[in-house]
Amino acid sequence: VDSEILVAKAMEKYLAGRKIKFEKKEFSKYAGKKTIQVISELSSLFNISDKESFFNDIMSLANDLYSNELEVVFGVNHFLENTNHNRFIGSNSGKERIIKGLKKVGIDSYFNEDSISSFDLVGKSKPEPDVFQRLMDSATLDKKETIIIEDSAIGTQAGVATDVKVIGLTAGKHWHKDRSDQELLDAGAYEVVKNYKDMLLLINKL
Repeated sequence: VDSEILVAKAMEKYLAGRKIKFEKKEFSKYAGKKTIQVISELSSLFNISDKESFFNDIMSLANDLYSNELEVVFGVNHFLENTNHNRFIGSNSGKERIIKGLKKVGIDSYFNEDSISSFDLVGKSKPEPDVFQRLMDSATLDKKETIIIEDSAIGTQAGVATDVKVIGLTAGKHWHKDRSDQELLDAGAYEVVKNYKDMLLLINKL
């Protein structure tokens, strides 16, 4: 789901209300991090003393956007319809939020709820590998037969730490034209593709 851009939008709106200029594309440097980590860093950067209120306000804005504006990443439906692989989700979000998002955009039928590994289930966020390792262990996945798709450097690092091949994807709206896919390669991605059509072609070759 295309959720990263919604958090960026919430940040831009909140900071604009404080007369702080912060464009959505600037959020790319924080992509993949837990929101509470981003709040801490931005609080220091912009000298915002009340981190708790900052966090609560951002979450309220982000949740509203998530409920009303969430969309799939372009091309994901075709990708899901044309792959027969077992599918899993390893995310820094909470499980309830993940399920809500999948249902909101109508792709929940492609995923089994037991195949979701989330921050609240492991207690450690990416770049720690725990959300992925939990899936590897619980489903007894073969590393050589597994591929992790990631759209952030932090997520890529987490995937690489499990000794699994990671393919970077830059199809999300948070990948603006000025953002280089080199950051995913530098984080250890095996290859980077720009859309789900190319992802499907690459996976079928591997």
